[in-house]
This record gives sequence, C-alpha cells and structure tokens, in this order.
Amino acid sequence: MAAEGGGAKPVAQSRMENFRKVRTSEEESPLPFPDLPPDVVEMKVKEGSKIRNLMNFAMAQMELKGSRQIVFSGCGRAVTKTITCVEIMKRKLGGLHQVTKIRYKTLLEVWENQDPLPGGPAQNLTVHKNVPSICILLSRDPLDPNQTGYQPPEPRHGLGTQLGEAGEDTSGSTAKGLKRPLPPPRQELLTKKLQVQVPDSLRGSGTTDCQPDHHH
Repeated sequence: MAAEGGGAKPVAQSRMENFRKVRTSEEESPLPFPDLPPDVVEMKVKEGSKIRNLMNFAMAQMELKGSRQIVFSGCGRAVTKTITCVEIMKRKLGGLHQVTKIRYKTLLEVWENQDPLPGGPAQNLTVHKNVPSICILLSRDPLDPNQTGYQPPEPRHGLGTQLGEAGEDTSGSTAKGLKRPLPPPRQELLTKKLQVQVPDSLRGSGTTDCQPDHHH
C-alpha cells in the first residue's frame, strides 16, 4: 500500500520540471489614494531593485523637482524593501505625513512546457497568483488624519542617529562626505516604525490558481 501511494508523486514532480517560467505580468490597478495629483511619482519597488538607486531617484523628485507627494508600492517579496525605502526617506526629509494601504494584487505567470508530446500542440500553463501588496503615500502637505492607515510626521530630534541606523552617514565633519553602504533592512526597526494592522484576510503567502492554456 505504501509503495502504491508514493508512486504517483515523483511522476507529478517530473512533469512539473518540464515547465519553465517565461513571463510574469502584474495586474494593473489604480492607486488606493483619492485626490492624488495626476503627475504624482510612483516608485514601483521590485524584488531585485537596488535601494540606493530607488532612493537617489526618489530624493531627486522630492528635493530637486519640488514634488509634494510620492508613492512607494511593492508586492510579494518586495514588501519589506518597500517599507525600508519609506523609512529612509522619512529620516532624510522629516516632517512627512504618511498613509499606508495593504491589499492583494494578482500576478500572472506563464509557464511553457519544454517537453511537449511529439506532434501535439504546444502547452502553456498560466498561474494566477494572489500576493500581498503595500502602497505607501508620503506627503509634505497635511493629510486627513482620520483615514485608515494615517501616520503623523515623526519628531525631528535624534534625526542624525536614526539616519545612521538606516545606513546613511550624517556626521559630515567626521566622515568627510563619505557614505557607508546600506546594511540589510532591520526587521525589528521596520515592525516598530510601520504601525500597520494587517487584516487576517491578507495574512499568509497568498493563493495560487493554475489554468492550462492549449495552443493549436
């Protein structure tokens, strides 16, 4: 009986090994913030994004181009990196109002069969994956403090020390303008600073729905 029940699993695994992910697309959805200006900058954080590159562009928008608001968004494994970027910007600029929204987003993955049956049609597998997503609005201008997810600006005292913890050197006279590289994000710092209540419906790694596509 044990041999019978365990015989099918290796076969299923071997069949899945024949598929290779060829494309991933993200479901387009409007930002969950009302009354945003049409030219607001959205920083779409990906799992492979470099934090320093993201922050250089975002800081240029806020300091050089005078943007009043900016949005950071990320989903799946990029959520933690999104929060890290927000915390660094809040320490660099100070006085920023914040609104955080958490929701689900759908990713579409297309997997191609690398070993189709001889003479048979090509077969692709489409995977609909629901993953947690986070959108954070930072604003120089006051926001409605009664809306869900609002956080007021943090006090500016001790700003230099906090910047050092986030990986940026602010002691100009001693460091002579040099910057230390950013360390990995501190989970305890992120948890403490980002006071967001995640609904039970959004906890977990998400759900996956697979649909085969047949192309003749």
